[in-house]
Amino acid sequence: MSDRPALLEVGRITKAHGIKGEVLVSLTGDRRERVTPGAVLLGPDGRQFVVRSSSSHQGKWIVVFVGITTRTEAEALHATPLFGEPIDDPETLFVHDLIGSEVIDATTAASIGIVSAVEANPASDLLVLEGSGALIPLHFVVDRDVNGRLRVDLPEGLLDL
Repeated sequence: MSDRPALLEVGRITKAHGIKGEVLVSLTGDRRERVTPGAVLLGPDGRQFVVRSSSSHQGKWIVVFVGITTRTEAEALHATPLFGEPIDDPETLFVHDLIGSEVIDATTAASIGIVSAVEANPASDLLVLEGSGALIPLHFVVDRDVNGRLRVDLPEGLLDL
């Protein structure tokens, strides 16, 4: 078994941009270091993409990868998912850290369920609990304890259906 952490999908090449090999990249998170010069991203086949330069553009990133120099090469990358290693940041909750976490009530310490997925939602991402399919807006998470449990402070009746 490898000590290397599982790779996460961190973005996607959406299309070619310009004529010199630039591509538009849509990141799945807000971690800009994924597209800073020197950053290494991997394609689904393990191909390495080294960022030469990048700039923000209408909610996405114009990225130049080392070795991609023509529009034809850039067009061949259309819809390519990009993967990276998890970022170690103890101050941040990442989706991959939430999956499998037990959710407990902050007031009663009662178990509410286990997170099976996180659904993107414009108002607040939603924790999806396995079995019941109950949805808990992420902004109700108070903290994550040392055992990895998520304490939530829910308004009365949120889970009553």
